[in-house]
Amino acid sequence: NIYPPHIKQHHHHNLHHKMTSQEELKKQTGYKSVDDYVSSGMVVGLGTGSTAYYAVERLGQKLKSGELKDIVAIPTSIRTKEQAESLGIPLVTLDTHSKLDVAIDGADNVDPGFNLVKGGGGALLREKMVELAADKFIVIVDESKLCGGLGPTFPIPVEITPFCHEHTIRTIAALPSCEGCKAVLRMGSSSNNKVDGDEIAVTDNGNYIVDLHFAEAIKNVPKMAADLKALCGVVDHGLFCGMTTAVLCAGADGVTVTAPEKKNKAEKIVKNMAFLSAAVGLLAVSTMIIRKR
Repeated sequence: NIYPPHIKQHHHHNLHHKMTSQEELKKQTGYKSVDDYVSSGMVVGLGTGSTAYYAVERLGQKLKSGELKDIVAIPTSIRTKEQAESLGIPLVTLDTHSKLDVAIDGADNVDPGFNLVKGGGGALLREKMVELAADKFIVIVDESKLCGGLGPTFPIPVEITPFCHEHTIRTIAALPSCEGCKAVLRMGSSSNNKVDGDEIAVTDNGNYIVDLHFAEAIKNVPKMAADLKALCGVVDHGLFCGMTTAVLCAGADGVTVTAPEKKNKAEKIVKNMAFLSAAVGLLAVSTMIIRKR
């Protein structure tokens, strides 16, 4: 049951109410991300899309009420920039602020390893630039975006240069790590991956997007991410690996927060402890030798 508690009394077969409940979930998680992760004085990255919209809306509300002060924000698309401006949110760019406290954005898919697919809305390059520069990257989704493996439930967008784009598409499809993919040039509006026009879709950066459709889950996501990025003609892609700080996921029981285990830090501590104990042991032995002398 994907319906939040306050919508349960509605008739579930009614499409309008289903839409409302989906919007309600997006709103819950968008608002919570700002409530829990944004405080006064921060530099904040603003994502793009139907869920990130509510995070931007909430930030605008809290600035207007005076609950938050001294915030500057960096938008990840022209759409988000326009929304933020309309709400009076002060905006800057990465050119003046290379370090962000937090970035908040939605995702098209999240796998169990916290790898993401983003770029259904066509803003993947700016999103990645901003989100890589943030100390914390908060991902806001509803349950429908969670998947067992990336690929089959949402195509992987790849931003490519318009120059010889057909050559680049063939090169991508020939990558062993992209085996089995069907590469489709995005047409019409760049802000969705449905064919809604005869013209080739153009991103905010003047590039094209090719969507990679997979019938089966991608076996090695980080390998595919690295292989795509290394191709000449590829600007960037919608695989976001190892970037997630926390996922806020809205479902029937409210918003749940999950985060990747900090293995690296734990491993470092264990290694440091081992090093320390070895050093202490060595010190004890050398002290005994000196005493015997």
